[in-house]
Amino acid sequence: MSYIGNKPANKAVVASDLDPAVITGQTALATSPASTDEFLISDAGVLKRLDASLIGGTNTPAFEAYVNSRQNISDNTDTKVAFDTEVFDTGGQYDHSSNYRFTPTTAGKYFVYAKGVGMGSGDNSAFATGNINIRKNGSDYVKGRFDNSSNSINSMYKNISSVISMNGSGDYVEIFINVNTSSGTPFAEGNGNHVKASLFGAFKIIE
Repeated sequence: MSYIGNKPANKAVVASDLDPAVITGQTALATSPASTDEFLISDAGVLKRLDASLIGGTNTPAFEAYVNSRQNISDNTDTKVAFDTEVFDTGGQYDHSSNYRFTPTTAGKYFVYAKGVGMGSGDNSAFATGNINIRKNGSDYVKGRFDNSSNSINSMYKNISSVISMNGSGDYVEIFINVNTSSGTPFAEGNGNHVKASLFGAFKIIE
């Protein structure tokens, strides 16, 4: 190998051998490193190259949506909740217009939640029992049940959540509810009655 100037001595490099301008004189990154950026590290004394994709991570894709207007449903019937208004949706992987489902294209574990989902009948003496379910690929994944048979109220607000593995190539999640009443019209509450009632969301867990 030929050198411009003097050939470096055959010895370990120490701090005094380095010109700080080699680093400080370079262009600084203005954003987070790209997944293809590389770092040089010492692994138990052995120099190795490390891709930035292996450091940390992001909790996206992620979304949150709510029910804009009260959704009337059939009595004692499992019904998908139409979370039709997005608060945010990184990557555009939540369908808020037809299927009301989240289908992430990145594999991993996701925290999936439904918060403050309002259910009722509009009749204080009629609202008896209800279920709220997170479904994965059309089947119940986790279910919450509540009993209102001894209380004179016409609605309840429930939360449910779970950590769910998604394959990134077709797995999806949705929220279903079931309201059992003796009279009145069962419903899923909407934003028009309570601010951002009935929220549905999910985000990828950094692993």
